[in-house]
Amino acid sequence: MHLRLRGVLVVASLALCFAAAGACSGDDAGEPVPTTTSSSTGGAGAGGAGGSGGSVPPSVRLPRESLGASELGVVVNAGDPQSIAVGSYYAAARGIPADHIVNVLLPVADVVSQQDFATAKAIVDAALGPEIQGLVLTWTRPYRADCMSITSAFALGFDPAYCSQPCNGTAPVAYFDSPSLAPFTDHGIRPAMMLAAATEAGAVALVDRGVASDQTFPLGDGVLVRTTDTARSVRWSAFETTVADWSYPGGLALEYLDNSTGAGSDHVDNRTNLLFYFTGLADVPAIATNTYRPGAVADHLTSYGGQVPTSGQMSVVAWLEAGVTGSYGTVVEPCNYTQKFPDTRVLLPHYFRGATLLEAYWKSVAWPGEGLFVGEPLARPWGSTVSFAAGTLSIRTTTLVPGTTYELRAATSAAGPYVPVLGNITVPHLEVTTVTLENATAPYYELGAVGG
Repeated sequence: MHLRLRGVLVVASLALCFAAAGACSGDDAGEPVPTTTSSSTGGAGAGGAGGSGGSVPPSVRLPRESLGASELGVVVNAGDPQSIAVGSYYAAARGIPADHIVNVLLPVADVVSQQDFATAKAIVDAALGPEIQGLVLTWTRPYRADCMSITSAFALGFDPAYCSQPCNGTAPVAYFDSPSLAPFTDHGIRPAMMLAAATEAGAVALVDRGVASDQTFPLGDGVLVRTTDTARSVRWSAFETTVADWSYPGGLALEYLDNSTGAGSDHVDNRTNLLFYFTGLADVPAIATNTYRPGAVADHLTSYGGQVPTSGQMSVVAWLEAGVTGSYGTVVEPCNYTQKFPDTRVLLPHYFRGATLLEAYWKSVAWPGEGLFVGEPLARPWGSTVSFAAGTLSIRTTTLVPGTTYELRAATSAAGPYVPVLGNITVPHLEVTTVTLENATAPYYELGAVGG
């Protein structure tokens, strides 16, 4: 049976025999998730050593949700002391292997030439193996490679098709709204994000916010603002749809503010614990009067927000300095094509279902060639956690897809066979869900889609 209370799904135990015929392949499952426990005889860790009397935490394998630290390459500018320090701090904070750190030499300038960029890109490509799926750049300048943003140039390779004269479209990427969990394997690109900051201390604080966000499962708050700036508010329809899509019990707490008539305000101030803030203005007032949750995302559609750390308009670094964990802006005149800016209808669902900030932000921009992605790439406020106490296994997750039926399967060895012990696990909306199994005595479990 299912018992639903305040958006939490509790699944009652089903009396299914472990020895029943029919093994489950588990091909949709990822790595085992560490199991925390409050049992007096158990300890934290992956478990799987026995499950005697339900006192030993089991090993639990969940569907793959996102990129991990072992799949991220760290690119350091050896000519920039701040980049060197930030790269070292980030690798330690996220446990990134030393052989995934690549040193390049680039001028500390706003823009680098195609030739200088090509030399650095060749070094990165030669140093990193096919297992590396994404990149983090540990500097703030350069932010451009000729006409492309530096993050898109490293991700996609330099190509004039990703650039435009003002008011032209640019090449799309297949990664947009993709289900891919391995962008380099599937699409031949390594999405990149910059740890942008005016100072080393600012970059360190940004990293710390990203780490602090992991699996905090926040539900709000978010504001999406249509301003009196008509040209920069072209995303307003997507904002409206985004808020409507999450308007259900247990959904994200989002607010659409329409000030197109000028009767109200073009900005919010003195808000606490903001998780999202999306708007369209050349300069957004009072952002430092708000407080932001770890993992928060904010951006403003304007022409030169991606010029960092300062710009003739408001630089996206201002969002990071205010306490946001990720932002986005263009580095050259893009005109107001919505495809060149994040689509909140895409960003929020991917982020909520456990994608990293790097993945969710990149998947939300259809034409990213001129856009700079900034923030802590591995920030992941949602996903899954596993706990075990008094013989009860609990999986808290946001990864379940509405319309898909899941089951919890058990096995006596890691190799299987895995046999269903909980079935008919479904959700009507994207939400925080808890799957609970009492008397969880098997040493191995996996959660996956039926038939997967």
